[in-house]
Amino acid sequence: MIRYFRDRSQAGRLLAKKLKINYANKPDVLVLGLPRGGVPVAYEVAPVLHAPLDICLVRKLGEPGAKEIAIGAIGTGGIMLLAQDLVEELKIAEKTLKQIIVREWQELERREKVDRGSRPLPDLSERTIILVDDGIATGWSMKAAISIVKQQQPKHIVVAVPIAFPDVYEELQEEVDEVVCLIAPKPLRAISLWYEDFSPTTDEEVCRLLAENTHKLKAL
Repeated sequence: MIRYFRDRSQAGRLLAKKLKINYANKPDVLVLGLPRGGVPVAYEVAPVLHAPLDICLVRKLGEPGAKEIAIGAIGTGGIMLLAQDLVEELKIAEKTLKQIIVREWQELERREKVDRGSRPLPDLSERTIILVDDGIATGWSMKAAISIVKQQQPKHIVVAVPIAFPDVYEELQEEVDEVVCLIAPKPLRAISLWYEDFSPTTDEEVCRLLAENTHKLKAL
């Protein structure tokens, strides 16, 4: 199989070229990366658009024993989305589900302290928000991010990803104003298969990229 992207940075640069046409040099644009893998992609997008970069904290809820299978997602501000039909189909006990949710809330709170620190989420009202991730498989994390953003009534919401599962890509088009996606292959199988380097993104890298973007903006 031919890998389409070298790494998240290259994918971000390719995505930035596509977004630049409609969103560069617009003062109301804000780029939000989804943790963790979406932040290196968003880091390449934001300076090309001359836009600030921040993070939209969400966390996937994974099936016990197969965490890559999403049964929902949570997000900062109390957002929780649950695939109830899938939970019932997989026969996940209520006690087990509660344990998953508690564990993921604890991890989300930890990441909020590490990745955001004392910085509040920027004011999103009447702005153009570009939500960026390194890929969309089930879409639950992105749906949680969209819910967070919609709470503040932005002017325009864009989902921007290098790769997405075709069915989810079409579904998200009903949720936001625009979905920008470089490829939507069928079968997708796994996001990681389309990258040569899909190494895990660390908290340290997320913090460094967010800080570096702030310095880049000041230099523009």
